[in-house]
Amino acid sequence: MTPKDEEKIKSKFKEKSWQEIKANDSWAIFKIMSEFVEGFDKLAKIGPCVSIFGSARTKEDNKYYQLAELIAYELALRGFGVITGGGPGIMEAGNKGAHKAGGRSVGLNIKLPFEQYHNPYVDQDKLISFDYFFVRKVMLVKYVQGFIVMPGGFGTLDEFFEALTLIQTNKIGRFPIVLVGKDYWTGLVDWIKSSVLKERNINEEDMFLFKLVDTAEEAVAYIDDFYSKYLLKPNF
Repeated sequence: MTPKDEEKIKSKFKEKSWQEIKANDSWAIFKIMSEFVEGFDKLAKIGPCVSIFGSARTKEDNKYYQLAELIAYELALRGFGVITGGGPGIMEAGNKGAHKAGGRSVGLNIKLPFEQYHNPYVDQDKLISFDYFFVRKVMLVKYVQGFIVMPGGFGTLDEFFEALTLIQTNKIGRFPIVLVGKDYWTGLVDWIKSSVLKERNINEEDMFLFKLVDTAEEAVAYIDDFYSKYLLKPNF
Protein backbone atom coordinates (compact mmCIF):
# COMPACT_ATOMS: atom_id res chain seq x y z
CA MET A 1 0.00 0.00 0.00
CA THR A 2 1.39 3.39 -1.00
CA PRO A 3 1.34 6.51 1.22
CA LYS A 4 -1.24 7.96 -1.16
CA ASP A 5 -3.54 4.94 -0.62
CA GLU A 6 -3.15 5.31 3.15
CA GLU A 7 -4.16 8.95 2.97
CA LYS A 8 -7.27 8.03 0.97
CA ILE A 9 -8.29 5.49 3.62
CA LYS A 10 -7.67 7.97 6.44
CA SER A 11 -9.66 10.71 4.71
CA LYS A 12 -12.54 8.28 4.14
CA PHE A 13 -12.80 7.52 7.83
CA LYS A 14 -12.57 11.23 8.70
CA GLU A 15 -15.65 11.95 6.60
CA LYS A 16 -18.03 10.71 9.32
CA SER A 17 -18.04 11.13 13.06
CA TRP A 18 -18.57 8.17 15.37
CA GLN A 19 -22.12 9.35 16.05
CA GLU A 20 -22.86 9.47 12.31
CA ILE A 21 -21.52 5.93 11.88
CA LYS A 22 -23.72 4.68 14.74
CA ALA A 23 -26.77 6.41 13.23
CA ASN A 24 -26.14 4.82 9.83
CA ASP A 25 -25.76 1.39 11.44
CA SER A 26 -29.09 1.85 13.21
CA TRP A 27 -30.86 2.64 9.94
CA ALA A 28 -29.14 -0.37 8.28
CA ILE A 29 -31.11 -2.63 10.65
CA PHE A 30 -34.32 -1.75 8.78
CA LYS A 31 -32.73 -2.57 5.41
CA ILE A 32 -31.50 -5.91 6.79
CA MET A 33 -34.96 -6.67 8.17
CA SER A 34 -36.58 -5.88 4.82
CA GLU A 35 -34.23 -8.27 3.02
CA PHE A 36 -35.03 -11.06 5.47
CA VAL A 37 -38.79 -10.44 5.16
CA GLU A 38 -38.73 -10.46 1.35
CA GLY A 39 -36.60 -13.62 1.30
CA PHE A 40 -38.78 -15.47 3.79
CA ASP A 41 -41.99 -14.47 2.00
CA LYS A 42 -40.83 -15.60 -1.44
CA LEU A 43 -38.83 -18.70 -0.57
CA ALA A 44 -41.28 -20.22 1.88
CA LYS A 45 -43.55 -21.03 -1.08
CA ILE A 46 -41.13 -22.65 -3.52
CA GLY A 47 -41.14 -26.29 -2.33
CA PRO A 48 -38.19 -28.73 -2.26
CA CYS A 49 -35.01 -27.21 -3.70
CA VAL A 50 -31.29 -27.86 -4.06
CA SER A 51 -28.73 -25.05 -3.88
CA ILE A 52 -25.95 -25.04 -6.48
CA PHE A 53 -22.77 -23.17 -5.52
CA GLY A 54 -19.87 -22.32 -7.83
CA SER A 55 -17.77 -19.64 -9.47
CA ALA A 56 -19.26 -16.61 -11.19
CA ARG A 57 -16.23 -16.63 -13.50
CA THR A 58 -16.82 -20.01 -15.16
CA LYS A 59 -17.47 -19.66 -18.90
CA GLU A 60 -20.11 -21.47 -20.93
CA ASP A 61 -17.56 -23.66 -22.72
CA ASN A 62 -16.07 -24.87 -19.42
CA LYS A 63 -16.77 -28.52 -18.52
CA TYR A 64 -17.95 -27.52 -15.04
CA TYR A 65 -20.51 -25.08 -16.50
CA GLN A 66 -21.90 -27.88 -18.65
CA LEU A 67 -21.84 -30.29 -15.73
CA ALA A 68 -23.72 -27.86 -13.48
CA GLU A 69 -26.33 -27.32 -16.19
CA LEU A 70 -26.85 -31.06 -16.59
CA ILE A 71 -27.10 -31.65 -12.83
CA ALA A 72 -29.68 -28.87 -12.49
CA TYR A 73 -31.64 -30.25 -15.43
CA GLU A 74 -31.78 -33.74 -13.94
CA LEU A 75 -32.69 -32.44 -10.48
CA ALA A 76 -35.52 -30.37 -11.95
CA LEU A 77 -36.87 -33.44 -13.77
CA ARG A 78 -37.03 -35.15 -10.36
CA GLY A 79 -39.12 -32.37 -8.89
CA PHE A 80 -36.43 -30.32 -7.17
CA GLY A 81 -36.27 -26.58 -7.68
CA VAL A 82 -32.79 -25.10 -8.13
CA ILE A 83 -31.50 -22.17 -6.09
CA THR A 84 -28.34 -20.32 -7.11
CA GLY A 85 -26.75 -16.99 -6.36
CA GLY A 86 -28.50 -15.73 -9.49
CA GLY A 87 -25.39 -14.46 -11.24
CA PRO A 88 -23.21 -15.60 -14.15
CA GLY A 89 -20.93 -18.64 -14.43
CA ILE A 90 -21.93 -21.76 -12.51
CA MET A 91 -24.96 -19.93 -11.13
CA GLU A 92 -26.20 -19.24 -14.65
CA ALA A 93 -25.59 -22.88 -15.59
CA GLY A 94 -27.69 -24.07 -12.66
CA ASN A 95 -30.58 -21.76 -13.47
CA LYS A 96 -30.30 -22.61 -17.16
CA GLY A 97 -30.59 -26.35 -16.52
CA ALA A 98 -33.61 -25.92 -14.26
CA HIS A 99 -35.23 -23.57 -16.79
CA LYS A 100 -34.69 -26.02 -19.66
CA ALA A 101 -36.35 -28.81 -17.66
CA GLY A 102 -39.33 -26.62 -16.83
CA GLY A 103 -38.43 -26.60 -13.13
CA ARG A 104 -38.35 -23.85 -10.53
CA SER A 105 -35.34 -21.60 -11.09
CA VAL A 106 -34.52 -19.35 -8.15
CA GLY A 107 -31.87 -16.62 -8.13
CA LEU A 108 -30.58 -14.87 -5.02
CA ASN A 109 -28.49 -12.10 -6.49
CA ILE A 110 -25.94 -10.01 -4.60
CA LYS A 111 -25.22 -6.41 -5.55
CA LEU A 112 -21.49 -6.07 -6.27
CA PRO A 113 -19.35 -3.46 -8.07
CA PHE A 114 -18.00 -6.22 -10.37
CA GLU A 115 -18.82 -9.70 -11.69
CA GLN A 116 -22.39 -9.97 -10.51
CA TYR A 117 -25.54 -9.42 -12.57
CA HIS A 118 -28.55 -11.67 -12.59
CA ASN A 119 -28.72 -14.21 -15.38
CA PRO A 120 -31.71 -14.51 -17.76
CA TYR A 121 -32.69 -18.04 -16.67
CA VAL A 122 -34.05 -17.10 -13.24
CA ASP A 123 -37.85 -17.10 -12.91
CA GLN A 124 -38.71 -13.43 -12.58
CA ASP A 125 -41.04 -14.08 -9.65
CA LYS A 126 -38.20 -15.95 -7.90
CA LEU A 127 -35.47 -13.34 -8.28
CA ILE A 128 -34.34 -11.53 -5.13
CA SER A 129 -31.45 -9.06 -4.89
CA PHE A 130 -29.50 -8.54 -1.68
CA ASP A 131 -27.09 -5.92 -0.37
CA TYR A 132 -25.91 -8.12 2.50
CA PHE A 133 -23.98 -11.35 1.97
CA PHE A 134 -25.00 -12.78 5.33
CA VAL A 135 -28.73 -12.38 4.60
CA ARG A 136 -28.25 -14.02 1.20
CA LYS A 137 -26.34 -16.92 2.79
CA VAL A 138 -29.24 -17.59 5.14
CA MET A 139 -31.59 -17.81 2.16
CA LEU A 140 -29.24 -20.10 0.21
CA VAL A 141 -29.37 -22.56 3.10
CA LYS A 142 -32.69 -22.16 4.91
CA TYR A 143 -35.08 -23.46 2.24
CA VAL A 144 -33.07 -26.24 0.60
CA GLN A 145 -32.91 -30.02 0.86
CA GLY A 146 -29.40 -30.46 -0.53
CA PHE A 147 -26.26 -28.73 -1.78
CA ILE A 148 -24.30 -29.17 -5.00
CA VAL A 149 -20.85 -27.55 -4.72
CA MET A 150 -19.13 -26.94 -8.04
CA PRO A 151 -15.58 -25.54 -8.42
CA GLY A 152 -15.35 -21.95 -7.23
CA GLY A 153 -13.38 -19.39 -5.27
CA PHE A 154 -13.58 -17.88 -1.81
CA GLY A 155 -17.35 -17.37 -1.98
CA THR A 156 -17.95 -21.00 -2.90
CA LEU A 157 -15.63 -22.20 -0.12
CA ASP A 158 -17.48 -19.96 2.32
CA GLU A 159 -20.84 -21.44 1.29
CA PHE A 160 -19.52 -25.00 1.44
CA PHE A 161 -18.08 -24.64 4.94
CA GLU A 162 -21.13 -22.71 6.12
CA ALA A 163 -23.37 -25.62 5.10
CA LEU A 164 -20.98 -28.14 6.70
CA THR A 165 -20.85 -26.18 9.95
CA LEU A 166 -24.61 -25.78 10.22
CA ILE A 167 -25.16 -29.51 9.66
CA GLN A 168 -22.31 -30.52 11.98
CA THR A 169 -23.74 -28.37 14.78
CA ASN A 170 -27.35 -29.49 14.14
CA LYS A 171 -28.48 -25.98 13.28
CA ILE A 172 -30.09 -27.33 10.10
CA GLY A 173 -31.17 -30.83 9.08
CA ARG A 174 -28.84 -33.52 7.80
CA PHE A 175 -29.00 -32.60 4.12
CA PRO A 176 -26.69 -34.07 1.45
CA ILE A 177 -23.68 -32.02 0.36
CA VAL A 178 -22.08 -33.04 -2.94
CA LEU A 179 -18.66 -31.79 -4.06
CA VAL A 180 -18.47 -32.12 -7.86
CA GLY A 181 -15.08 -32.41 -9.59
CA LYS A 182 -12.45 -34.72 -8.14
CA ASP A 183 -9.57 -32.97 -9.90
CA TYR A 184 -10.59 -29.72 -8.28
CA TRP A 185 -11.63 -30.83 -4.78
CA THR A 186 -9.37 -33.82 -3.95
CA GLY A 187 -6.58 -31.58 -2.63
CA LEU A 188 -8.97 -29.92 -0.21
CA VAL A 189 -10.44 -33.23 0.96
CA ASP A 190 -6.95 -34.66 1.46
CA TRP A 191 -5.97 -31.61 3.50
CA ILE A 192 -9.07 -31.95 5.67
CA LYS A 193 -8.12 -35.57 6.38
CA SER A 194 -4.38 -35.06 6.82
CA SER A 195 -4.53 -31.84 8.83
CA VAL A 196 -7.95 -31.01 10.27
CA LEU A 197 -8.95 -34.58 11.13
CA LYS A 198 -5.42 -35.57 12.16
CA GLU A 199 -5.35 -32.70 14.67
CA ARG A 200 -8.78 -33.85 15.93
CA ASN A 201 -10.37 -30.53 15.09
CA ILE A 202 -13.22 -32.54 13.55
CA ASN A 203 -14.50 -36.04 14.26
CA GLU A 204 -14.05 -38.96 11.90
CA GLU A 205 -17.81 -39.15 11.31
CA ASP A 206 -17.72 -35.56 9.99
CA MET A 207 -16.15 -36.98 6.84
CA PHE A 208 -19.58 -38.50 6.15
CA LEU A 209 -21.16 -35.05 5.87
CA PHE A 210 -20.21 -34.59 2.22
CA LYS A 211 -19.67 -36.73 -0.85
CA LEU A 212 -17.03 -36.23 -3.56
CA VAL A 213 -18.15 -37.19 -7.08
CA ASP A 214 -17.09 -36.63 -10.67
CA THR A 215 -20.22 -36.93 -12.82
CA ALA A 216 -23.74 -35.56 -13.04
CA GLU A 217 -25.12 -39.08 -12.67
CA GLU A 218 -23.25 -39.60 -9.39
CA ALA A 219 -24.33 -36.22 -8.03
CA VAL A 220 -28.01 -36.69 -8.81
CA ALA A 221 -27.96 -40.33 -7.68
CA TYR A 222 -26.51 -39.29 -4.32
CA ILE A 223 -29.36 -36.83 -3.77
CA ASP A 224 -31.86 -39.52 -4.82
CA ASP A 225 -30.26 -42.20 -2.66
CA PHE A 226 -30.10 -39.92 0.33
CA TYR A 227 -33.83 -39.36 0.30
CA SER A 228 -34.83 -42.87 -0.74
CA LYS A 229 -32.42 -45.00 1.32
CA TYR A 230 -30.17 -42.60 3.32
CA LEU A 231 -27.27 -44.45 1.71
CA LEU A 232 -24.16 -42.71 3.06
CA LYS A 233 -20.55 -43.55 2.29
CA PRO A 234 -17.48 -41.86 3.79
CA ASN A 235 -14.81 -39.93 1.87
CA PHE A 236 -11.97 -42.37 2.60
